[in-house]
Amino acid sequence: MSNVFVSQHPLVAHKLSVLRDVNTNPQKFRELVRELGALLTYEATLDLALRPIEVQTPMTKTGGKHLADTVGLVPILRAGLGMVEGVWELMPSSQVWHIGLYRDEDTLKPVEYYNKLPLDPTVSICLILDPMLATGGSAVATIDILKRWGARKIKFVGLIGAPEGIALVQQHHPDVPIHLAAIDDHLNENGYIVPGLGDAGDRQFGTA
Repeated sequence: MSNVFVSQHPLVAHKLSVLRDVNTNPQKFRELVRELGALLTYEATLDLALRPIEVQTPMTKTGGKHLADTVGLVPILRAGLGMVEGVWELMPSSQVWHIGLYRDEDTLKPVEYYNKLPLDPTVSICLILDPMLATGGSAVATIDILKRWGARKIKFVGLIGAPEGIALVQQHHPDVPIHLAAIDDHLNENGYIVPGLGDAGDRQFGTA
């Protein structure tokens, strides 16, 4: 699948396996979501633009690099919140905006209930954070919102994707790269990823 990037890092594979385990408690689950968010964002930001700077070391002056791109994080509430801290550890100056979507359990369609975007875009790249790319409806809706807002460069960073969700995002937004730890087999009749890891929000917040 073009524009879909699945991590091959051993640490990602190891942490994802622990994350999937039904016996992993909420505290450990949150730690793993944070760590995987950082690892996947590291890979998703390999193309960030840099500008040259001069640095004074204890010995002499030397050339260096400074980020030229500004980054905005867009966690899809509520499960996406768990990925923010990991990304902030890498890029503490990143702005964070919240978009709230819930999935109607009858239609499996996303319903927007919260949007905290500023009036105009203030960053050069937006990273959508959501652990699960299941039906793809929430991802497509969020990308729609960001494009209407004026965002010029958008990437999706998630943990697990289903083929159905990936296909929907690519159908509506083929220009948006998708970065994942794994692509699973399919969605069940309730729209959950199989084998998956259950409900990422419930497992993070202990509400299962």
